[in-house]
Amino acid sequence: MCLTILIDNSATPKMNKRSKTLSSISPELQRFRHRLLGTLKSLGLGLLVAGAPIGASAQSEQKPILLPTLGDASSGVVSLGREKELGQMWLRMFRSQVSTSDDPLLQQYVENTLKNLAQHSPLKDKNLSVVVVNNNTMNAFAVPGGVVGVHSGLFLFAKNEDQFASVLTHELAHLSQRHYARGVEAARNSALPNLAGLLGALVLMATTGGDAGFAALAATQAASIENRLRFSRQNEQEADRIGIETLAKSGMDPQAAGKMFEQMHKATRYYQRPPEFLLSHPVTERRIADAKQRARQMPKTKLRDNPEYHLMRARIRVASEPTPQQAVKRFQAELNGINDNEAAARYGLALAQTAAGKPDMSLETLQPLLDAEPNNTAFMLARAEIDLSRQDYSSATKRLQRALKQKPNEHALIMGLANAHFKAGNYLTAESILTRHSRLRRNDPAVWYLLAETHGLAGNIIGVHEARAEYYILKGVFAKALKHLRHGIRLTEDDYQTRAILQQRVKDVAKLQQSLKNF
Repeated sequence: MCLTILIDNSATPKMNKRSKTLSSISPELQRFRHRLLGTLKSLGLGLLVAGAPIGASAQSEQKPILLPTLGDASSGVVSLGREKELGQMWLRMFRSQVSTSDDPLLQQYVENTLKNLAQHSPLKDKNLSVVVVNNNTMNAFAVPGGVVGVHSGLFLFAKNEDQFASVLTHELAHLSQRHYARGVEAARNSALPNLAGLLGALVLMATTGGDAGFAALAATQAASIENRLRFSRQNEQEADRIGIETLAKSGMDPQAAGKMFEQMHKATRYYQRPPEFLLSHPVTERRIADAKQRARQMPKTKLRDNPEYHLMRARIRVASEPTPQQAVKRFQAELNGINDNEAAARYGLALAQTAAGKPDMSLETLQPLLDAEPNNTAFMLARAEIDLSRQDYSSATKRLQRALKQKPNEHALIMGLANAHFKAGNYLTAESILTRHSRLRRNDPAVWYLLAETHGLAGNIIGVHEARAEYYILKGVFAKALKHLRHGIRLTEDDYQTRAILQQRVKDVAKLQQSLKNF
């Protein structure tokens, strides 16, 4: 079973402006929506999923459709390959409904952090799919098949990288021990539609942050709860133990897990009613004590405080403010007063000043950081953003080209340079950069989105359709993907190689559509 920890630290969570209803996206998702509604209805839920009332008269004749579980009485636990396939389909559906981060620096940080932790975990397949969700609730989740999700709010809640990593290692432990598949095996007679319920619950959490998501997730996991609660607690204990061991092996503070649990426990006191999920997955005094005791048994670790974490935290805090001007005021006050990390406060202020249209002030704020760490990726990108805000495109591109000579494979720098050329009107150069990069990051929707825009301005119409198709495939919007692929094929009468590639992708999408029917 996948652990999801969510504490809403906002009294009035913001609605996700970019989220869409399932019915407005594609026919595939409309069909999936009906299945999901029937599934949740069969569990007795009268909730809202993507704006549609469950249990309403429009759904009264919908028969519950039990989506495939990860194991059954005849086949046993599903294979790792099948888990991977289901996980990738789940991720496409999730992306189609939830606002995910398009910040390449933040994405790079989370991917690198998880990659390092996975190397020290017992996870067999360390090739993870990482999704960063734009939501200020404190939440992280793991889905069978190596999908790990992190809400931006986790950065706001975790005070340092070790605490942040303690949540991630716990999630990796659930994956490595295959708790989800084992949970299905333990409750094989219930035939729970776990993936459908998990998707609906996490979408609700990511778009509203309210109790509806907790209720949906709790209900999905609540069937035969008396038989499964003990197993679930065993999963949690095992994930705690393995997560703490992974923390220690990664060179991080194993005590961070207990401290993070303690913070969660304290946070629940501010709610009139504990979240539904924490009722079946409690953070108790005993669990906190067990985590601390287990950490004391780990080898001594030289404590450190990774400054990069605080920079990422500052980026999220700037984005979470209602306006850049308010962000300027907040970080200016911190820089002049009390702060957790002075460099992060200065960095956040510089970002906010650039966003507020004050590039000269931003440069003055940023310069001490550049003088101290001229090769810091975050600072170099911030400096280039100041150039771009001044429309000094030549300086921005030259600056980022120099940075890439030092760090040739950094995703954030590559995207930064492509974006700089794009804004400068150097569309052919940006197109070349992004085309190469798309071969390395075929599963990154942000790369394909910018590449499609760049192809269009560079006059490569076939490329527009191909890139948009790849973007929609990753978003689970297969009807639109097919539309673009077929448009592209019609334009490739004399380009047999490209035509063959696009025709193969049509076949690939058809297979994905068929898989979705069985999802």
